[in-house]
Amino acid sequence: MRIVVTRRIPEAALVELRALGEVRVSTQDRPLEPDELRKAVAGAHAIVSMLHDRIDESVAEAAGPQLRIVANVAVGHDNIDVRTLTSRGIVVTNTPGVLTDATADLAFGLLLTLTRRIAEGDRLLRAGQPWSFHLGFMLGSGLQAKTLGIIGPGQIGRAMAKRAEAFGLHVVYSGRSEPKETLLRQADVVSLHCPLTPQTHHLIDAAALRIMKPTAVLINTTRGPVVDESALADALLTKQIAGAGLDVFEHEPDVEPRLLELDNVVLTPHLGSATVETRTQMALLAADNVTAVLTGKAPENPVRT
Repeated sequence: MRIVVTRRIPEAALVELRALGEVRVSTQDRPLEPDELRKAVAGAHAIVSMLHDRIDESVAEAAGPQLRIVANVAVGHDNIDVRTLTSRGIVVTNTPGVLTDATADLAFGLLLTLTRRIAEGDRLLRAGQPWSFHLGFMLGSGLQAKTLGIIGPGQIGRAMAKRAEAFGLHVVYSGRSEPKETLLRQADVVSLHCPLTPQTHHLIDAAALRIMKPTAVLINTTRGPVVDESALADALLTKQIAGAGLDVFEHEPDVEPRLLELDNVVLTPHLGSATVETRTQMALLAADNVTAVLTGKAPENPVRT
């Protein structure tokens, strides 16, 4: 068996994969270009992919008819043409569950950092600016008795709600069947946890931002294109909303330049699952899925079309 891993993963997962056969790990510490990816997967029985790898019919063709599984090391699978691969008899898997707490922790951390102006205060001190304590200095906003609106009440959304309730927030939800407009009007914090689909692309656009309270903040730890980043910058500059905490971006790794200049924005480079424990569990789960398929068993986490 030949297994292609498109970017470095924790050693524990590689040990499991090597028990199956030849493992080829990309030597490039960056996303592979489309031509590089197609060349890398030639002859693969399994591909262990990352969220930045676009796995489509051309990649399946390049791999060859023996390709049996694409194991995505992520919960989201918007980078994979699942329908086309499934029609070719290729199993697609993801890694849900194991990153729930880490991502919810990061989302709530963005919220606290934004509302209590933590990053802004850190920048002030590091810049050596003069300051002194007084009752009006760098006032933030408390969370108690405020309303958190969660768009996408899946595992991560519910974990975010659990943390919010401990801080005294009232939680409301919007899913596939509930209209988001009511939530946007009443929420003091809007936190995004829905997958990226054609229906959720630019779910938060200029019209949605106009509905939100001028005192509200937006948190996004799901996928960047769920938010129209240019419209968000406009809304922040014109004070349509009060702030934003973003871990994902519409055109990663690029960020809308205007967001970089604003103090009422907290930005992190896609760190939602970035703990040693979580990233190791994600890689091991992907390896488990590969092991199952290549040994004739059903994988734990198949992606359904």
